[in-house]
Amino acid sequence: MPENDEVAGDGALDARTDAALDAIARGFAFPPRSPLLRTPADAGLRFDEVTFPSADGTPLEGWFIPRHDSDRLIICAHPFTFSRYGFPAHLQPWKSAFGEGFGNDFEVDLIPDYKILHDNGYNVLAYDFRNHGLSAAANGGLHSNARFEARDVLGSLAYARSRPDLAGMTLGLFSRCMGAHATFVAMELDPAAFAGVRCLVAPLLLSPVVILQRQLEHAGLAGHAAEVDRRFQLITSVLLAEGGPAKSAPAVTVPTLTYGVHDDPLTHPSDLEAIFEAIGAQEKDMFWVHGTTARWDGYLWFQRHPERILAWFEKHMR
Repeated sequence: MPENDEVAGDGALDARTDAALDAIARGFAFPPRSPLLRTPADAGLRFDEVTFPSADGTPLEGWFIPRHDSDRLIICAHPFTFSRYGFPAHLQPWKSAFGEGFGNDFEVDLIPDYKILHDNGYNVLAYDFRNHGLSAAANGGLHSNARFEARDVLGSLAYARSRPDLAGMTLGLFSRCMGAHATFVAMELDPAAFAGVRCLVAPLLLSPVVILQRQLEHAGLAGHAAEVDRRFQLITSVLLAEGGPAKSAPAVTVPTLTYGVHDDPLTHPSDLEAIFEAIGAQEKDMFWVHGTTARWDGYLWFQRHPERILAWFEKHMR
């Protein structure tokens, strides 16, 4: 991580740069909510609105999509600033969040993913993390580099096991980006909670400090990552640089598949490769999405090319 050679308050930063660094730090600390523009009904799916507590009691909102002839359940966890529906990057202000200059200016609708899973024989539980979607505000609205969000992952597992109709089902996890990072941290905190989980699909993992560095480079503020992280710590009490997925990856022991967009300008291929190498599972696999620079194409990869991911779930959940 770059050295912090310009510290706010010492006169080294001009007012515009100082304000920009503050805005970026606060953007990482306080995730802006995005709306749910669609439901599973838009794909012709019957579903139930459900609510359940996180491991610390925070109320979480979700959808349960039943497949009545199946005893298999996949729990889906979304990325940072997304919701269980996806992300409305075709609309402002969400279009500006990651789209301008990065090509991520189109809608990510995850409902087709749930239909594919349902039609291939899976019950689906999709939920909003705290401070996202329609789930409750918690921890002052703070994002904690997956520390708080890991409790939501644990809550989703406890909820599934608390329902008589779901308790005996074979479990798999489909956790994207922040959802995957939070799952890694949850596995580190409470490995017993994952007993019986057959497999994990964890696409588009990245280290928060890497996306921070890339965003700063794009904004013409390269070299200020340490200062933004210092400000993030003053808000959240944690450093982005000290809590990436690679730190918790050795605790991930279930068969794990990951993939990413090779030319994604919000990260570097070496970051996902390092996270993959750190995963503790004996059985793991990864692949790259080529032919695009849009990270959003990675989020839509499953609904466009579901075969490899479905084969992973089928292999481990049959």
